[in-house]
Amino acid sequence: DFVFRDAYIEVIDKEKFVATLGGFSLEDSFDMKQQFFGWTVDPLQPNRVWVYNRQEGVHVKDFIGVKPTGNQLVLPPQSLHMDSNEEGKCTEFGFYTVDRNQGNTGGLGGAFAFFYGVGCPLPFPEGKPYKLSLQRRILEGVTGFANRFLGK
Repeated sequence: DFVFRDAYIEVIDKEKFVATLGGFSLEDSFDMKQQFFGWTVDPLQPNRVWVYNRQEGVHVKDFIGVKPTGNQLVLPPQSLHMDSNEEGKCTEFGFYTVDRNQGNTGGLGGAFAFFYGVGCPLPFPEGKPYKLSLQRRILEGVTGFANRFLGK
């Protein structure tokens, strides 16, 4: 009954998670450096453990058909959670980018960062660095104009 969640994927089951993540072969293509810290049990949900990760990787072997670039990727900090059942088995795993202003992957975390880092960002908005929507830019422009007009 394992599921995976993140900010962009609603839920995927164990089989799809293993097939998808295993298909990327990140450890084969990148010299990885994982830096976990801040392990804590959630005080309101004691079957959940939270941890932060600072992840780095150097592109050293073919990845999705891209020859090694030597690019050093520094992902933004990520917060991960793991839920367990009464038997101690992991029932849910999720992660979320904490500060997209850090690192050199355009604020992208997880697998999205590695695609972006070798020059092949995924072909949907969530697979590319964050960009304000047209609606938000318009709203901020109108708000800025109104504030100047009203003398604020």
